[in-house]
Formats: sequence, structure tokens, C-alpha cells
Amino acid sequence: MRPPQQHENHGDPGNHTNHGSPSTTNRHSSRENHGNSLGHDDHENTATRNQPGKDQSHVTRRTSAWRRPAALDGLTVLRHHNFGLFFVGYATSLLGSSMAGVALAFAVLDSGGSASELGLVLAAVPVTQLLFMLFGGVVADWFGPRRVMLVGDTIRCAAQAGLACSLLTGHPGVWTFISLSAARGVGEALFNPALSALVVRTVPRERLGDANALLGFAQSAAKVAGPTLAGVGIALASAGVVVAIDAGTYTCSLLALGLLRVREVPTVGRPSMLRSMGEGWSAFRSRSWLVTSTLQFTCLNFLVWGPFLVLGPVLTHQLPAGARDWGFIMGGYGVGSILGGLLALGRHPGRPLFVATVATAGYAAPCALLAAHAPVALIAAGACLAGIGSTVSAALADTTTQRHTPADVLARVRTFQTFGAFSLGPIALALAGPVSAQFGAQRVLAFGAIWTVVSVAAVLAVPSVRTVSWDGVSEHEQGPEAHLPTRAGPATTVTPPPAQRRVP
Repeated sequence: MRPPQQHENHGDPGNHTNHGSPSTTNRHSSRENHGNSLGHDDHENTATRNQPGKDQSHVTRRTSAWRRPAALDGLTVLRHHNFGLFFVGYATSLLGSSMAGVALAFAVLDSGGSASELGLVLAAVPVTQLLFMLFGGVVADWFGPRRVMLVGDTIRCAAQAGLACSLLTGHPGVWTFISLSAARGVGEALFNPALSALVVRTVPRERLGDANALLGFAQSAAKVAGPTLAGVGIALASAGVVVAIDAGTYTCSLLALGLLRVREVPTVGRPSMLRSMGEGWSAFRSRSWLVTSTLQFTCLNFLVWGPFLVLGPVLTHQLPAGARDWGFIMGGYGVGSILGGLLALGRHPGRPLFVATVATAGYAAPCALLAAHAPVALIAAGACLAGIGSTVSAALADTTTQRHTPADVLARVRTFQTFGAFSLGPIALALAGPVSAQFGAQRVLAFGAIWTVVSVAAVLAVPSVRTVSWDGVSEHEQGPEAHLPTRAGPATTVTPPPAQRRVP
């Protein structure tokens, strides 16, 4: 299932002219207060950075943008050593995971598993991930994201290596598949909440948008290329070989994480697990724009995207080239996701959540067109529009969360965000069939399309969503955000930086 990213999405999950840059003093004060520049590389021009009254990083990027397209300008974020190194390892493991998803399904069936048993195997990862996700967010803030991600990748690598050995030496039983998939889910629960907290330590604060756009691009490209490569690998070798390749890609991710040089300060005098979760919850609910966008993606997954992923194959199966047509439609979504990642590179709208929310309207297109029995090519075009909106929304929403959340509580905040956005996804998949049998598949999809448009208008009616800016704190959030938990436990007063007005 590829639900809206939060954008890991809900939800990265998931994307600029400066009308008044703050002084250099204010900029560094902002970074320190928000905690979003711990240990990052800074290769900016030091000769110009020290000029008073100028935010020279924006001047440098704006000048270069006149000479080349915004997407190419955004790619320069890879010059930051830590992020470039992490990106290579992360993109490699993403490709392996996308390949392994196809191989796992064929491995279960080739071992004599039934459709019901395959469903249990596929459910093991998301269920285990949801169960341990809150724990993963807490330990990432306790010990530092890189350390926790190393543990998560080690678990995932060991699980896939064990499964590959079982497949290459025999025909494992269904409980072998389930147990190793559940172990991989634990690794996912440790790795994913820490991801956002690590990114803010690898790039300067003003480059977070480009970093998130590139990560979204890598996720989309892997989802397009992975299944194709997996099919070739299974045809030429076996599903076990493909799973072994996935284990090898986790080794690449482990190596990249091990070579990173980022500053991580473990929490001193750690509170209890429940108190740590409570601090994360307080930081999450104090941001009305974050709560609102999370609720939107919870409903998008439950009412729109979950039913679409189930009813889409059901309706296209009735066409002469059913499987091929559905593959064409989802291929359009994948292409759109890649285009969205490129579109988000180098662009930093002044009102990121406003743009991100508008982008989610694209999810209405494929649902409405499928409900109206439109030609397959037109439905694929609508899916492409949804893919563009998914990646753009994820990049902008993720960056906004990172820029307005202290680094030492970010992993917990992202955990609540992701848990809320995707927790109802499995229920949506289970209920789509029975509900469509009662009301009709076309009506369910049409309702999803209408709800998407209505939800966009409802979210935009929330003042903080409209006014939270790329750099400044929304005036509607200044009260709750002035008191945020720190590593030491007690609240501390944070003076928000001056609002910086930008235009898309």
C-alpha cells in the first residue's frame, strides 16, 4: 500500500523570495532555540557569512538560482558530506526493500502458502511497526537518532539475511515468514521515527526542504524501479536471491550510518518511558497545524486511499486488460511521485503548509475518474497528479515539522504524527470490500473524491495552517510553542525568530 505520505505520510506523510531576512544573530539564535542544526555540515561561503545584517545562505542560493533551474540548485544539498553519505546508503536500502516486497509474496506462494497466509505475512510488518513505533520515537530522542537507526538497520539486515538463508536452503513454513517479517517490523519501528531527527543534523536548517525533497524522490524512484528489478531477479535466479540482495543493501545503509559524524548528546537523567511519551504528546498537540494535518491524512488513508487501492483492482479487473490497466494506473502514480520530488527541489514557499494542503487535492482525481468509468489513460493521468501532490505535500509538511520542532523531541513528535496518519490504513483495506458490496464501489470512490476536496477546504480554514511560515512561527502558535520540553525535563522559554515573509 502506498498511502499519502506524511508526510512519512501523512505524512513527509509530504514541498521564494525573501521579504526580510533576519540578522545573522537572529538566525543563529533561531537555530539554537529550535535545535535543528545540531552537528550538520556547513560548506557555505565564510567570507560572506560574516557580513552583518544578511542571511548569506539565502543570498548564495538565490544568486545561484538565477543561473540554473531550481531542481539543479536543490541537488547541491548533496554537497554536505553527512547528508550525501547518508542519502547513498538510504536510497540503496530503499531499492532493496522495494525489491524484497515482490520477492516475499512469490516466496510465500512458492513455499505452498495460501492467499490467507500471504495476507498474514504481509500484515506482520505494519502491525509490529505500529506496536513498537512509540517506543522507537522515545529511544531515538534518548540516545540520538543515528545510534537507534544503526540498531534498526541491524535488525532488518539480520531478519532478511535469515529469510534468505531459509529460502535458499529449503521451503520455510509460514510461521518462519511471519516471525522474520515481524522482526523486520521492529527494525522499521526503530529506524523510521529517527529518520527526520537525523536529517536535521546533517544539513543546515535552510536546506531541509531540499533534503526532504530528495528523500521523497528516492522513495518514489525505488517504488517504481524495485518491482521491475525484482521480477528480473526472480526470473533469472530466485526469490531467495532477491531477499539476499535486500539484506546486502541494509549493509550499505549500516556502513553509511556508521561513517556519519553528527553530534548526538544522549539525554541526561532520562525520565520514565511514559513521561517521555507525554512530553512528545505535549509537543505534538501544542501545534494546531500539525494536529490538523495529521487528522487530514488519517481520514485520507481511511476514506480515500485505502479504498482506492482495494477497489481499483476490483474495477479494472472487469476490463479486458485488467491487470495491465491497473499496472498502468499505478505506474502513472509512480511517475507523478518522481516528478513531485523534482518539483519540490529548490522551492521554498513562504506558506509551506498552505501549499502542501492544496497539493493533497490531487488524491481526488484518480478516485473521481475511476468512479466515472473514465478511460484508463485519463485515470492514469489522475493518478500521476495524485503522485505529484503526494511527494510535494510530504516534502513541505516534513520540513515544516522539522523547522518548528526542537531536535530533542522531534522523533517523538514524528512518531505521533506517523502513528496517527497511518494507524487506520489496515482497517481501511479490510473494510473496503464489505462497504463497497453494501453501497457500490463507484459510490465509495466518489465519496472519497468529494471528501478529499472538502477536507482541503476544512484544513485551510484553520488559521495556523494558513499562516505558519517557512522560517517564522505562526502568530496562532506563539502561545503554546513558547514552552517546550527539553532534555533536562523542565520547560524553557523560547523566543520565536522574527517572521520572514516569502512568496512562492
